[in-house]
Amino acid sequence: MTDNVAIRVKGVSKRFRLRHAATHTLKSAFMDLLRKRDRGARELWALRNIDFEVPRGTTLGIIGANGAGKSTLLALLAGTMSPTTGHITTAGTVSSLLELGAGFHPDLTGRENVYLAGAIMGLSREQMRKRFDAIADFADIGAFLDEPVKHYSSGMYVRLGFAVAVEVDPEILLIDEVLAVGDAVFQRKCLKRMEQFREMGKTMLIISHDLHTIQSVSDAILFLDHGEIKGHGAPGAVIGQYESFARGQTGGDLRREWGTREVVLAGAEFLDDQGAARTTFVSGGTLNVRLRYEVRTPVGPSVFGFGISDENGRLVHGSNTQIAGVEVGGLSRSGTVTLRLPRLDLAPGTYLFSFSAHSADHRANYHRLDRAFAIAVESERRVEGVCWMPSEWGMGNG
Repeated sequence: MTDNVAIRVKGVSKRFRLRHAATHTLKSAFMDLLRKRDRGARELWALRNIDFEVPRGTTLGIIGANGAGKSTLLALLAGTMSPTTGHITTAGTVSSLLELGAGFHPDLTGRENVYLAGAIMGLSREQMRKRFDAIADFADIGAFLDEPVKHYSSGMYVRLGFAVAVEVDPEILLIDEVLAVGDAVFQRKCLKRMEQFREMGKTMLIISHDLHTIQSVSDAILFLDHGEIKGHGAPGAVIGQYESFARGQTGGDLRREWGTREVVLAGAEFLDDQGAARTTFVSGGTLNVRLRYEVRTPVGPSVFGFGISDENGRLVHGSNTQIAGVEVGGLSRSGTVTLRLPRLDLAPGTYLFSFSAHSADHRANYHRLDRAFAIAVESERRVEGVCWMPSEWGMGNG
């Protein structure tokens, strides 16, 4: 590639063929082979039509639930798998730490595996000899360096693997969940080395379930779900999208929708006081909602309402414009309704919002979205129950 793109992924899909276990006689297995039968096999598409680019010198974080296709994507980029369809282009040498112990031969010592990894990367033994002290220093596993790696703990595996991956000086570094293994000291060491990589203009792709860390080290984030891209862009925005999606999955079985649909609730945005969209709020802080509605048939005096439920669907609080003394009047054109909660005094947790639009006489329910929007509430204060109320205690005699 002659442009400023380090990685280009175009139309990439990956299919696996899964076989169900079955009991066969030797004769039936031989006959199946002759007939080219594929009994019990089914297709699993780990990735579908993936398109994205990574500019040189940037860090792309990859997030998603287990089974989203993250590790498969990195394996394709590393060249340990081939895509079923589509094309992947990389500019420069690629080093990877994809899974625990990947690329290490269990019967070889750590030292021997270091030189083997270098040979696989196309480096001479002399080049690896010059890098060896830095690798040993970073891994910091002492005498275990001359023990077979099959005797290593998971922490030793990842220490040596990360040390090799970064010290071979690649243009592109692929890391899969390295921060999930090892102690806090080693994790800080990894983060410092990754920051040095960024300063050197290297390109990195990182998978992690630690959203705070991946947001801090990434220039952009890719959100995968069931092999498809659900989000790609600025770290804060995509992580917010992922958190909202994950919480929506939590309350998915509780969601209900009904109504006559003369007026339709078209969507809700949750905002902080600066007008920024959020899905996480601080207990005791302010929450703003912008509710969009579409008028399909003009109606008379109306009411808009909301409800807050916990993640089990139990109602915590609710109100509407009528209770608040706000007169809405008739609706003849589409618009927005704003809701402000000056103090969100809820306990930490996930909460589901419901919204409704109905006639002022309560005879016509235009549209109700029940437990359809999820937010998270954080708090450093310990709270029992679902809300916080100030309380005062006193002690008396007798």
